[in-house]
Amino acid sequence: MATSIAVASPITIPALYATHAGIWIADADGAREASRGEAIARAAETPHILLNAPLVGQRLGYGEVSGLDLLELFALIHPARFAVPTVAGMARAVGLAAPADDAAAAALLPAIAEELLATLTDPQWAEREGAWTVNATLHRLGWPWAPLVGERLQRPERGERMLFSRLPQWDESADRPPPRTLRVPAAAAEDRLAEITGAGAERRHGQRAFAAAATHVFNPRERPDSPNLLLAEAGTGIGKTLGYLAPASLWAQEAGGAVWVSTFTKALQRQLDAETKRIFPDPSERRAKVVIRKGRENYLCLLNLEDALQGAFSGRAAVLAQLVGRWAAYSRDGDMVGGDLPGWLPSLFRRAGATALTDRRGECVYAGCPHYRRCFIERAERASRDADLVIANHALVMVTAARGRLTRPPERILFDEGHHLFDAADSTFAVALTGQEAIELRRWIVGPEKSSRGRRRGLAARLMDVCSYDEPGAEALDAAVEAARLLPSDGWLARIVEGAPFGPIEGLLSQVRGTVLARARAQDAGYGLETELAEPDGDLVEAAAKGLEALEALARPLAALGRRLEAVLEDAPDWLDAAARARVEGAIAGLSWRGQALAAWTQLLARIGGPADPDFVDWLALDRVEGREYDIGLHRRWLDPTRPLAGAVLANAQGVLVTSATLRGGGEDWAAAEARTGALHLPGAAERFSAPSPFDYAAQSEVIVVTDVKQGDLPALAGAYARLIEASDGGTLGLFTAIQRLKAVHARIADRLAREGLPLLAQHVDPIDTGTLVDIFRDDPRASLLGTDALRDGVDVPGESLRLVVMERIPWPRPTVLHAARKLAGGGSAYDDRVVKARLAQAFGRLIRREGDRGTFVILSAACPSRLLTAFPPGVTVSRLPLDQAVARVAARSALERADQPLAQGAQVDGADA
Repeated sequence: MATSIAVASPITIPALYATHAGIWIADADGAREASRGEAIARAAETPHILLNAPLVGQRLGYGEVSGLDLLELFALIHPARFAVPTVAGMARAVGLAAPADDAAAAALLPAIAEELLATLTDPQWAEREGAWTVNATLHRLGWPWAPLVGERLQRPERGERMLFSRLPQWDESADRPPPRTLRVPAAAAEDRLAEITGAGAERRHGQRAFAAAATHVFNPRERPDSPNLLLAEAGTGIGKTLGYLAPASLWAQEAGGAVWVSTFTKALQRQLDAETKRIFPDPSERRAKVVIRKGRENYLCLLNLEDALQGAFSGRAAVLAQLVGRWAAYSRDGDMVGGDLPGWLPSLFRRAGATALTDRRGECVYAGCPHYRRCFIERAERASRDADLVIANHALVMVTAARGRLTRPPERILFDEGHHLFDAADSTFAVALTGQEAIELRRWIVGPEKSSRGRRRGLAARLMDVCSYDEPGAEALDAAVEAARLLPSDGWLARIVEGAPFGPIEGLLSQVRGTVLARARAQDAGYGLETELAEPDGDLVEAAAKGLEALEALARPLAALGRRLEAVLEDAPDWLDAAARARVEGAIAGLSWRGQALAAWTQLLARIGGPADPDFVDWLALDRVEGREYDIGLHRRWLDPTRPLAGAVLANAQGVLVTSATLRGGGEDWAAAEARTGALHLPGAAERFSAPSPFDYAAQSEVIVVTDVKQGDLPALAGAYARLIEASDGGTLGLFTAIQRLKAVHARIADRLAREGLPLLAQHVDPIDTGTLVDIFRDDPRASLLGTDALRDGVDVPGESLRLVVMERIPWPRPTVLHAARKLAGGGSAYDDRVVKARLAQAFGRLIRREGDRGTFVILSAACPSRLLTAFPPGVTVSRLPLDQAVARVAARSALERADQPLAQGAQVDGADA
């Protein structure tokens, strides 16, 4: 039943607003502060206007709070449009002034609602189509805003088109001819740079030199076994993005080819997308020339959405499906993760189905899908064939190359955030035979074995009618299904824990668990355990042999099935209609990469009990979260993952640029850069380029090592954070190496800071995605943000919003089996130092993003070795101070910055270690 709100104007509906500083209720009598108990009782009794219901519930300590969430209303009225999900952000979005304090914020919520609802009667409202139909469905689902929207939203004179008919279709086109062979003169690249930066732009020598050097990547390949490779370290502020886009766009235009620009973070993808407006100001030309590509799991699956809209979802998940469907009609590219779907929208529904709307299980039926011609994924893939610039990510570039899914692999690749290539390759070329992975393979072949709604079907169900016409194919399919039944099934983990595994793979995982528990070093019960796969006992070797037999018994019929399906396509019998052909093509694609995974598993098991392979690191792991076991498995990583990176990706390209502000890892030499990027494994030599940052780091920043905060003393750590944030008046990015310490510090200081008007955001605490947390942090100069390594890299918050970075301790690598092997091979403690200096350099890089930025970098670790301080730019003052002096120093800098005066460095404080 819909919540009964009658025909009241939003201004008469009470509002509830909660922060760490207190709780406010605004009604006809005005805004007043309320107790937690009163607020919970009021919210349970009467629907209130809220902003971000999950966050309000967390502030109240009452997870089930519900009401009229302004963010949901905004998502209906303005799909595919972002607004900062705060009262100030929403006020700006509707043209109202930001509130002065929390009481004013509570009072402003009904006014924001009124402005949003007024949009429904605006004849210039651009997103009108589809709103009436969606709201009618939401009314039936009991969405509390639906009656209010229905009052003002006029029913269209003609019936609205269905969502799927409104989406554009892609058309097949001829293959793009190979790009022409030509050279890009350095002078031409500099001229293009001047053109896209504008006539009045400041001429940056470093940026022009970078653009000239990057032309090497676009010249004809000089060796048959190596690309034209350029390693470029371009300091922050050089403007490297436009520096490489200038020659890239020129080559694409003249040669008729595509340049792939690869990033590690979604934030840089968005930044790159924005920068391309300089090259292609016309929106229609830009859509044709610039395409963003991500993995399939990032995009909305229209078939999954159709299932959800037709009843596969219920309750709050059904409301989410309707709002996502509304967004889909206006989305640029259907990207649900980092695209134009507001990151805060799925978090409003917690675990209510957002991931089920993407293709995360590899079950795409490709051309067999009724929405295939409108599919966002297929549209992006085809658009990239004719684009000038394809903005992708490291993982997609590597997976695409490894699986050979491209008809023509990228010939020109620009890896930005190149210091992450090692980590990206490490994940891409990893092997994990775990219970979760094995049961996923079983489900892909056999299908759901319990009653389930929706379209999900196993390989057997999808191909049963096709194989009924092909006897060898049917036999292979039956054999594959029978072999797959020996893989783990539902309840596998409970059976293993109880000592009653079923089948050879569960038996193997049971032995893995026993070995880990026997050998792993005792750790906190909340963390997983692991041990290297060395000197296995007889029971484990025997279980591995039986598991190997089971995997080989599965791999044989799957390979035979793939061959039969390819033969069927080639023969094209009369019964092979379009739908059957589509299912066959989809199955072949899936069988190809599932077969690669099976081959990797069998290679891993074949080594158990025999000599170790020096190229790999193998270990056994028991994964736990908060003391609860959730997976068991065997893992394999390349000791040096840049070897497969060089062989599968770099060697097949014509030209490759690898660039970063910290490519050499903070004070290291070029040998470190070559080792971390794969250049070391190519026969040809790499060109090198470096340009220092134009910033005056000595004047704009300083580093303080606090000497009297004892490691492990949580109250002291929390107190240090609170005092430093207060001294800086907010604008602080706090970086932690452990989530538990982050949560503990946040719990101790959030209320204290909020009472001073200093909002504190926290990754892993606030029910908000990381990207949105950064957006809120960037939007409020008095806010601070606590996070882990995801915030250490790729966060771009220039200006006043970020003026202090605080690290709780030195970011030493976690002592895992994999790290121990790489440390041994990489020079012992020198390897650790390289890793730490790279992390420190990246963290420091968050502080100064543009000319005029100023700030302080604080490390709360008295035992910080002096040798690590070379990670910071030359000339930066590094002082070792007790906390009281550090707080005073931060406060003094903050005061001078507010007064817009330069900070005199003067003489170093006693004990300084530059």
